[in-house]
Amino acid sequence: MDSTWSLLVFLPVFVQITISKPLFVNRKEITNKLLVISFDGFRWNYDQDVNTPNLDYMTEIGVKAKYISPPFVTMTSPSHFTTITGRWIEDHGVIHNLMFNPETLEKLSFKKTQTMSEWWDNGVLPLWITAQNQGLKTGSFHFPGGGAKYGKQAVFKSLVEEPNHPDSNETEWRENIDIVMKWFNEEHLDFVTLYYGEPDKTGHLVGPETEKRKEIIQQIDRTIGYLLNAIEVNNLKDKLNVIITSDHGMTTVKKQPDVTEIKLANYINFKDLVKFDILDYGGFGMILPKEGKEEELYQKLKNAHPNLNVYKKDEFPEHFHYSKFNRVLPILLYGDLGYSVNGRLILYVNKGDHGFDNNDMDMKMIFRAFGPDFKKNYISEPFDSIHIYPLMCKLLGVTPEPHNGSLAITQNMIASAAIPDEPNQENTSSAAFIAGIAMSAIIGVLLLVFVIYVPYTVVKRKKVEKKNQKVGKQLEEHKEPATSF
Repeated sequence: MDSTWSLLVFLPVFVQITISKPLFVNRKEITNKLLVISFDGFRWNYDQDVNTPNLDYMTEIGVKAKYISPPFVTMTSPSHFTTITGRWIEDHGVIHNLMFNPETLEKLSFKKTQTMSEWWDNGVLPLWITAQNQGLKTGSFHFPGGGAKYGKQAVFKSLVEEPNHPDSNETEWRENIDIVMKWFNEEHLDFVTLYYGEPDKTGHLVGPETEKRKEIIQQIDRTIGYLLNAIEVNNLKDKLNVIITSDHGMTTVKKQPDVTEIKLANYINFKDLVKFDILDYGGFGMILPKEGKEEELYQKLKNAHPNLNVYKKDEFPEHFHYSKFNRVLPILLYGDLGYSVNGRLILYVNKGDHGFDNNDMDMKMIFRAFGPDFKKNYISEPFDSIHIYPLMCKLLGVTPEPHNGSLAITQNMIASAAIPDEPNQENTSSAAFIAGIAMSAIIGVLLLVFVIYVPYTVVKRKKVEKKNQKVGKQLEEHKEPATSF
């Protein structure tokens, strides 16, 4: 009887466990590999005035987004880290290409920051580490952030650009693809990111609306052709998904005599008001005022130039998802499209630049994808690059870290039969229904046992009691009389 009651008591617990854990987990046991390639500064429409047969072919065999939007600020390190983490810049903390310290006045260039874990590791895990923690092997080839450590964890396979590394060598580009193919086939990596510094370098040097820029796009197209062939040769066509994207666009820098350029020294005395600044770096800048000088500095700059946008940190537009991180300096500035934010003087170096409002069309960039898990000849509506992260997690079968993206944005580009959906509310309800039927059957059996067992026990107990009474009476009659003394 005790065992019966124990089962009845345990049933509610068992039912709860069964309902909360679906009986059948609809999850792909073996996922395909994933390669993500970023071409720095590849504006969304760069392929529209150039013959790009391989990019065109990619559209036929895969997915093309009309364009995608980078996060603000539209710079290389911050944008790439948003892609690999799925977090806004104010969450992941990589707020600029330059690593800087306002107290020591130190500034490190983009390439010199690539191994500086203290700049990248701010408590948000990139996908390399998340995937490794779930049993996958990952690699980063020159991809921003891939050379750092996160909680003392490094990317399994990582190559970092040297500060003087050339960006435009086509032979090296092909060699890099060969190395990545070996990583997949010989070292059995599951996820690799590959970065190229073009067409950003050419866009800066000569501007986006030039023949040189068109030539570098054709070089990129040839490299994609080499990639497609390498995938075939290495027998990865049915095993490898590929995403090709970028970090920001590029625009022509506006210069005199066509416009009045922004030079802050025309409006403020740096010696009196400024302790530290990040200026002369495209369309965006920040300033740390000297103690007690913030309001004076702000008032002098806020209406100084019709194409200069000036904000205090706590008043910066929230839709940029930028200003809340503690590294951001008290005064933020960005120019209208094409207006660089210059400080003490104007350096006539870059013909093209970025760092401007991410809503400007010139800041938008490309997105292409193909492979066994993608639809063919599919045109996607525009979306924010932050949504690439949950897509990558889906393709790899990885449970994502907390992020700001949404798989719903990119779900339609995945072939319907390629990757089964994770258990959803409908799956859970179905499992609960099955569990309910099973539990009802068990309860029915136990109740039947209870109904049979209890009367039988009662009858048996009465028979035993009656027999005991009879035996007791017989013993009483045969007792000898007590002896008197």
